[in-house]
Amino acid sequence: MTADDPISAPGAFTRSTIYDMPRDATFEQVRATIPDGGRRRLLSWGMDFDMRAMTLGMKIEEHWEPQVKDMWGANQESVRQSLIAQFGEQNIDQKAENFLAIGAKPMSVLAYHNRFFEQVRRSFVMMDYYPALVGACALGERILNHLILDMRDFFKSTPEYKQVYRKDSFDKWEVPIDTLEAWGILLPEAAVEFRALKALRHRSIHFNVGTYSTLREDALAAVVHMRTIIEQQFGSFAVRPWFISGTKGHVFIKKEWETHPFILTYFVPSCPFVGPLFGMAPEQNGAWNIFDKADYGDGDWTDEEFTREYNERDPEQVFTGPVQEPE
Repeated sequence: MTADDPISAPGAFTRSTIYDMPRDATFEQVRATIPDGGRRRLLSWGMDFDMRAMTLGMKIEEHWEPQVKDMWGANQESVRQSLIAQFGEQNIDQKAENFLAIGAKPMSVLAYHNRFFEQVRRSFVMMDYYPALVGACALGERILNHLILDMRDFFKSTPEYKQVYRKDSFDKWEVPIDTLEAWGILLPEAAVEFRALKALRHRSIHFNVGTYSTLREDALAAVVHMRTIIEQQFGSFAVRPWFISGTKGHVFIKKEWETHPFILTYFVPSCPFVGPLFGMAPEQNGAWNIFDKADYGDGDWTDEEFTREYNERDPEQVFTGPVQEPE
C-alpha cells in the first residue's frame, strides 16, 4: 500500500483487517470496522519540502576535519548546480542569495497551498519581487478562505458561525482569523503571522509609492510570513498539539485528534493508518509503499503505549515488503 492509498494488499484473514477494507472506505469507516483500530495511529505524511537552503547556508568551519569540509563543499556545489539547472545561470549569485534568504520550504501536508507557494518562492528567487509579494499576500487570503469554508459546517452551533455562514469569500482578514482562533483551528503562532502578513498586504496591494524602495524587503517578509504560516499550521514533521511526542523517526497523530475537523480535512487524506511494525520502501516513481502487519489484536493502546511499542519494536519484526507475517 502506498502513503497516498493506505488500503491495499494481499491475503484473506479470518476476521476483518485493514487489508479487507475497500479502497474508497473513509477513515471513520476503517477505524470503526477493524478490531485493531485502537492499536493503530495515523502516520503524519507530507513530502512537499525543499531543504537545499539549509545545506547552502551551512558555514564550513576551519576546525572541521578535511574530509568533512570536502563533503560539505561538494554538497554546496551540488546545490548551486541544481539552482543553475532550475533557475538559469544568469545572475546566479543573486538568485542563490535570494534562495538562501527565503529559507527551506517546510515539510507540509499536501493541500491547495503547495503549488502556489512554490510559485511564490520561484518568483522571489528569480528577482520578480512584486509577483512574489502580491502572490504571498494573495495566498494568505486564499488559505484563510479555504479554512473558513472547509471548517464552518463543523461549528454551526458556535456564536462565530453566524458571521461566516452566508459568505463565499472574505477579504477582511480579521473576521476569518478571529473565527478560526475561536474554533481552535488556527494555532497562535500562525495567527500572529497572518496578522503581520495582513498589515503588509494592506501597505503593498493598495497604492503606496513607498513600495518601490522597499520592494525586495517587503517581498522577502511576505514570503517568510507565508513560509511560517505553512510550517506552523500544515507542518507534517514538527511539535504540534495534534502530534504524539517522543516517537523516533516518524510523527503520528494523537488518538484524541483523529476526529478533529482540521485533522480530518487536511491530514487524514494523506495519512496511512499504521501500527508500530509498519515499514516503508520507495518506488522508482518517487512514491512510497507502506507495509504493515494485518492485525495487532483487540483492545486500545494509549498514545504512550503506542509510542513504547513503536520505539521499542524489534527491527526483525518490521514489515519491509509485501510478505507474510513473520513466524
